[in-house]
Amino acid sequence: LYSFLTATPANFYIDALEDTEVLQISKQNSDTLYKRVPKFERFFRLIIQNAFIAHQNRINQNLSFTAEQRYLDFIKKYPLFEQRIPQKHVAAYLGMTPVFLSMLRRKLANK
Repeated sequence: LYSFLTATPANFYIDALEDTEVLQISKQNSDTLYKRVPKFERFFRLIIQNAFIAHQNRINQNLSFTAEQRYLDFIKKYPLFEQRIPQKHVAAYLGMTPVFLSMLRRKLANK
């Protein structure tokens, strides 16, 4: 979003792990769309607000939750992802190494 709004190159990229459809729109075209269809501006504002809240929640979890709490929250929120996504990607998302995630999963399985 920052890159889109400032017309600067992004500092990172997103790599799709599954087949994905991606839609793109230029800043100029989005501004034109907002002018022609004002409800689109509200629609995208709500999407951005929800994304901001999710981002803030993720930062809060990374700073205040234990690794175990982050993992348990992840499998609660995304129960199907754990089986579909390689463990190294789940670990990276949760801010831990794949080895640590493996040990954590083993520990929880033995409870």
